[in-house]
Amino acid sequence: MEENKESNSMDNCEFPSKKVIEFKPPVYEQRYYFVKNLVNQHGLKKIADLGYGDATLLWMLKYHRCVECLVGVDIAAQPFEWGGGRLSPGVGGFIIPRELDLTITLYRGSAVQKDSRLRGFDLITCIELIEHLDSEDLAKFPEVVFGYFSPGMVVISTPNSEFNPLFPASTFRNPDHRFEWDRKQFQTWALDVGKLYSYSVEFTGVGDPPAGAEHVGYCTQIGVFQKNIAKATGSSISEPEEHVYEVVYRTSYPSLQQRKYFRFTLSIEVVKAVDLMKSRFLRGLRKKEGDRVVPLGRCTPQHGLTEAQRAEIEQSPKPYSVGENFYVPLERLIIYPKVNHLVAGNMEKLRTVLAEGLRLNQDQTAVQVELVDYNTQHLFDEHLVSPVLES
Repeated sequence: MEENKESNSMDNCEFPSKKVIEFKPPVYEQRYYFVKNLVNQHGLKKIADLGYGDATLLWMLKYHRCVECLVGVDIAAQPFEWGGGRLSPGVGGFIIPRELDLTITLYRGSAVQKDSRLRGFDLITCIELIEHLDSEDLAKFPEVVFGYFSPGMVVISTPNSEFNPLFPASTFRNPDHRFEWDRKQFQTWALDVGKLYSYSVEFTGVGDPPAGAEHVGYCTQIGVFQKNIAKATGSSISEPEEHVYEVVYRTSYPSLQQRKYFRFTLSIEVVKAVDLMKSRFLRGLRKKEGDRVVPLGRCTPQHGLTEAQRAEIEQSPKPYSVGENFYVPLERLIIYPKVNHLVAGNMEKLRTVLAEGLRLNQDQTAVQVELVDYNTQHLFDEHLVSPVLES
């Protein structure tokens, strides 16, 4: 069975015959955090986990903003009765969509089977996997993962047998393990694979040994393989599509790349800014004469902006009211950091998207709202000002 966790007995090491070795956090969590930090460091977008087990690593990686595609492959994969659970987008994902698309797919299949849907990924992880392979599958593994899938980076973790004497049990850490290598064996195998498929390799690990046993190395040894640049940019022979894995779960997340979620998010930010300006104006409302256009005073929020941002907004075209309507120029709204970020400073984009869901003035240079509505009526009541502005 392909797994990415050791048995709890090895991570917790609760045996009466020898002193308990406690890892905080547990070694399996340290392995996941190692991958998580690597993804964050390199901004990796497409990641596949071979032997994903309970999908904990995929669940952790889905929160990275840079990640756009997560794939899990496990020979024992079963459809999730709980409908994806931790991997499904929650309600918050619809309220605050991701900036980038994200799809998550789980397959039933083996790490030594070729499936063209896993080709060209940024990273493939094999966490506590290779020690579960028999000699025949281990021989196939490099050609499939490094030769056929050919990702930009591969992370392989496996038990370090030199650490085993520190545990109460002298046998393999898991009864399903076919082998457990010492550091020299793993490094020899990894360097040979790297040389054959043009990958450089760096060795590290997680699970520090206790004081006085530093010579045995980490509890889990890790090899980080990076594809040689010349290999990555060289010409490749086109191969036919091969789909041998069975899909057991698939989901996609709302994102700002999807127009309906982008329009919703942008409109929310604009409405929040307009409502804030309107509220500040109403609190300082003075008597007005007829339908005359009344320039407003200070309508800039005092929190959440830098001094430079506040100054820039103050210098932009001011909001104004005409009769019972309140107008906020788009030139002012686009300076607000969140709005500016969403439209990348593009005024035409701001105008076009807002016109689909909000009311603009006749020449489409400002957002138009009622000066007094249910939400602002109390402000007039507080100041004893009639909501009808005509004299």
